[in-house]
Amino acid sequence: MPLTILPPAPAAPVARHNEPSDEDEFWDSDGDVEMEEISRAGKRPRLSRKNIVTPGELVTDDPQWMRGHGTFQLPSSTSIHSTVSGTLIKTNKLLSILPLRARYTPEIGDLVVGRIFEVQQRRWRVDVAASLLADLPLSAINLPGGILRRRTAVDELNIRTFFTEGDLLVAEVQSIRSDGSASLHTRSLKYGKLRNGYFMSVSGSGGSGGRRGGVARSRRQVITIQTARGGGEIDVVLGVNGYIWIAKHVEPDEAGKDVSITRLEETVSQSIYSSQNDEIGIQTRKEISRVAGVIKALVEGGRRVDEELIVKGYEASLEVDAEMDIHGTAQADEEGAEWLGGEKGKRVVEIALSSMIE
Repeated sequence: MPLTILPPAPAAPVARHNEPSDEDEFWDSDGDVEMEEISRAGKRPRLSRKNIVTPGELVTDDPQWMRGHGTFQLPSSTSIHSTVSGTLIKTNKLLSILPLRARYTPEIGDLVVGRIFEVQQRRWRVDVAASLLADLPLSAINLPGGILRRRTAVDELNIRTFFTEGDLLVAEVQSIRSDGSASLHTRSLKYGKLRNGYFMSVSGSGGSGGRRGGVARSRRQVITIQTARGGGEIDVVLGVNGYIWIAKHVEPDEAGKDVSITRLEETVSQSIYSSQNDEIGIQTRKEISRVAGVIKALVEGGRRVDEELIVKGYEASLEVDAEMDIHGTAQADEEGAEWLGGEKGKRVVEIALSSMIE
């Protein structure tokens, strides 16, 4: 049977998902700036801000660009490839990739909220949402009897009386080890075990919080909100690592109010390591739930989480409830009125942002 050889057909054009159209722009960290068109032969088109790069994807082979975070460059090559999935960002001539989801990267001085993961002989291992567990040495906490008291073998035997597995604490990053793990300390009356509250975790790009939600590094990470409807004062601890603690505000002991500021550490007693919660009223619990709902609404809206937006969001939630009461769509004292999801949460975020602009 004879065979017929047909001439080869021309190859169909390959549709590249990252070829920018006339309407696409490059996302500049300083604003939406259209990138200059460079149509050199053999050069790959630039990626649009509307596209997501994947690990190993070629970003550019133009030698005028420098590689930043989230990229790598082969030796003796001008090609820049991505190492994470995320959005491409241009800062002058620097190319970097903002990951869609990333773990927290510790930095010295960060205020973090952590959970005790393991108890060892002279230290605690703490989960701070980083790639590696952080360390809290026994020598880096305030012990009953004064800050200068020696850490003895008795303290090592009683190490579980201070912190045990599952306990929550707020601490500060003291140093970063060579492997990238953090060393914490609680040598301040502002830090220590957390009680009387509600724990929540928010998503973000390693604590940056600037472009895609999450907790933003700000001047104040521990704030006190005066709530309405008989809720009293509520403390909010914003961990840079994305862990947040919302709790009833507790005034310091009367015995410690008249002590000199240089001797505050000497007032440390065994009670600060107690795991017993105080009695919390129903109104305070409702307002704690409301603040948590505001934070969740901000995260779902892709907004940063900091002191200003939380306060504005809380005021906006009260305003939304008042509007709903006027129109007869809800009652403030009904069960579930503090829920701030869906359209109600979006409305809260809109009012909070508009009040900041004004």
